[in-house]
Order: sequence, then structure tokens, then C-alpha cells
Amino acid sequence: MLVVKKFGGSSVANKERIFNVAKRCAEDYRNGNDVVVVLSAMGKTTDGLIAQAKEINPNPPKREMDMLLVTGEQMSVAYMAMAMASMGIPAVSLNAFQVAMHTSSAYTNARLKRIDTERIRNELDARKIVIVTGFQGVNRYDDFTTLGRGGSDTTAVALAAALHADSCEIYTDVEGVYTADPRIVPNARKMSEVTYDEMLEFASLGAKVLHNRSVEMAKKYGVQLVVRSSLNYAEGTVVKEETKMEKMIVSGVASDLNTARVSVIGVKDEPGIAFKLFHYLAAKNINIDIILQSVGRDGTKDISFTVPRTDLQETLEIIKEHKDVFTANSYESDEHVAKVSIIGAGMSSNPGVAAKMFEALYGADINIKMISTSEIRITVLIDENDVNRAMRAIHDKFDLGDD
Repeated sequence: MLVVKKFGGSSVANKERIFNVAKRCAEDYRNGNDVVVVLSAMGKTTDGLIAQAKEINPNPPKREMDMLLVTGEQMSVAYMAMAMASMGIPAVSLNAFQVAMHTSSAYTNARLKRIDTERIRNELDARKIVIVTGFQGVNRYDDFTTLGRGGSDTTAVALAAALHADSCEIYTDVEGVYTADPRIVPNARKMSEVTYDEMLEFASLGAKVLHNRSVEMAKKYGVQLVVRSSLNYAEGTVVKEETKMEKMIVSGVASDLNTARVSVIGVKDEPGIAFKLFHYLAAKNINIDIILQSVGRDGTKDISFTVPRTDLQETLEIIKEHKDVFTANSYESDEHVAKVSIIGAGMSSNPGVAAKMFEALYGADINIKMISTSEIRITVLIDENDVNRAMRAIHDKFDLGDD
């Protein structure tokens, strides 16, 4: 068997945890498996590098940030190879150049294009554990690039797909995917399995267990994932195309605090206005989620939508610059909001799910500002101070917790 194992920063945060990971990988190796290990930077290394860079230049060039940040993973893989060598396990560490992992040229947020597997296969044939830097690649200019925060998950899935691995295991500091954040909802239950589509919604809505691009890639190439803890041997959560027949209508509840609401008020009620507004925002790669347009009155209408809180300032600057093009009377924003969502592949064929969610919020005296739905998700925008109460109320209403 060929196994790809990915370990996050908390799993390799210090000497003891590095040796813990090395021992887990050695077990698979000694059982006769080929093992490829993908590592993130140790602990808070990446955060520390970013902070140091900002001390030197508050607005550092993105190319130079990538040149800096890839050093975190290179430290991790080198230390891991040293740990394995001390245990008598043959291992080799490889960075993105040595593999090579080809990406687009978008510094700090590159996308993987293809992976050359020859070097990895040669090392596996020599019966070595291959330890690869996560999160990074190389563009056509032979510059290092990074894949965005959480990108090591994507590296692991891409390697599993390119190598036709038998298993892709994502190790973290939690035991799997839960019906809600256990820190907010104490009786949240670990799920034994979840579909790609459900996991993609969880990842996109702030659940930090898996990077959303890694889930997209796993679905595209049919890579079955297992999310499990690096700190114990508990069974994790399997992420795959289809789950067992008898499954719950709602799989879980997620929240996202990185949200702001923007309202463009008094635009002309005529064709093309919404296109112009969202065209300018798309040109700056600003992601829009919930959109609400009022019924036109007196020849005008209001358009409200949500953006990541981190993009709010740029969004407002674009609206201000093009206010006359949008024919807007005014605009306003609110960054003290959050999204709470229920997710479940069984929702589309079960009427009454939304009403049950709204009943839970009503019972907790929580006001809804906006609503968005899809086949497997219902999202509401509420005040950020109500998020924890909302999650607990919804979780209890759908009886998602441990018995």
C-alpha cells in the first residue's frame, strides 16, 4: 500500500511531537507500506515569520513573503528526516523544487497545476519514507509560491491523486469532523463519515479541520480522506463521495465570524446595475456570499450582500470610487455580524428544515438579518454576539449531539 499522511503545525510543534509523528509513520513503514509524509511548519512558526516581516516592511512584496514562508516547512521536513534517521528509519526530505510541484504564479495564493512524481517514486523504490514540504510550490519563473493558509492539506491530496495512493490521512489536533465546534457546543458528536459536498461546506464556513481547496481536489480526483488525531489512535472521520443510506437530514452546524454586510442603497431599478457592482468586486477577487435585493420602489432598490471581513475596506473603497456608476444614493456596512449555517446532504428532500432552524433561533430570541440557501446548506446572518447561543440552540433542536 502507498499511504500519504499529512500532519499540521500543532502535530509537529516540538521535539516530543516530532518523534510522535515519526513513530506513527515508522509503524506503517515497518508493516511494508510505502509512506509519503506532508508537513506544515512547526506550531506558530508561520505566524512568527509574518510578524517579523511586518516589522521590517508593513506591506512586504508578496514574492518575498513566499520566499520567507517556505522556510517554515523546510525546517519541519528536515527535522522529521533527522528524527527518523535517529530511529534507524531511512527517510529523505524534499521541498517543492526537488519534487517538483508546479503552480500558478499568484504569490501567497497559488494553485497547484501538476506534480512531477519521478523523484518521489525513485525514493520510495529505495525503501525510504519521503517527507515533503506542504503549502508550497514553484511557478514558471522558478520562484517559490505558497498555496494560502491551510495549503498543506491541498498538497497532501494532490500528492495522493498524482501517486494514486491507497490512503490519504489528514492528522490534526482534533479526532475528526464534529457536528459543531466542541468548544462552543460541548455535546457535539464526532461524525464517522461525511460527504465531500458536506465537508466542502463545513470548510468554507470556517470549520478549520480541512482546507476547502483540498476537499474540492479530493472530490475531483476521488481521493478518500480520513481526518484523525495525531495525539491518539481514535478512529477519525472518513470524507468520501457517498455515505451510509440511513443518515441524518442535517449533519452539523458551522459558523463564520469573518463576515461583514454591505448595503448599497437607492440604486436605479434597471437592468445592469447589479452586474456593474459585482463586476468591479470580482475584478478585485472579492468573494460575495449572501445577496439580498429589495423590491423596487420609486424607481430605486437596495442591494445588500456579505463579504469576508478582511475584504470590507477594499469593498467600500470600490463602491465609493464607482458610486456614480452604480447610481447609489448611499452605502453602509456592518462588520459586527456572523454567519451560522446548517449543512446536510439530506436537506433538499426534506421540507420543513428551514422552519425548524428558524424556530430554534426564535426560541433563543435571535434576530435574522439575511438568509441564503442551497441544496445542502441554509445560512443566516445574525449579530456576532449571538453566534454561540445560536449554534447551541440549532444543534439541540436537530438533536445532533451525543446521546
